[in-house]
Amino acid sequence: MKLSAAQEAILLSMAKGDTLKSHRHLDGVKVYQLHRLDGSIAAVHRSTVEALSKRGLTGSNHKFPAATYWLTEQGQAAIAELAQDDRA
Repeated sequence: MKLSAAQEAILLSMAKGDTLKSHRHLDGVKVYQLHRLDGSIAAVHRSTVEALSKRGLTGSNHKFPAATYWLTEQGQAAIAELAQDDRA
């Protein structure tokens, strides 16, 4: 599976325990953020999150105002594939 560097980075961060969230504001603006275990927060491009979801690699609870994403079985398989590629 061919992923962009940004998509790979998000998946690997999630596998390490970081949390991907979308925060919707009352005016409709949606912001995507990666909440890291060290307490820092990194902005994530909407297109990256949408691509991961569209490929079935992540799922979401669709909560308002902050939805939380998780790795699907396909996402976990993609991470295993990335780890294999790193070993090769």
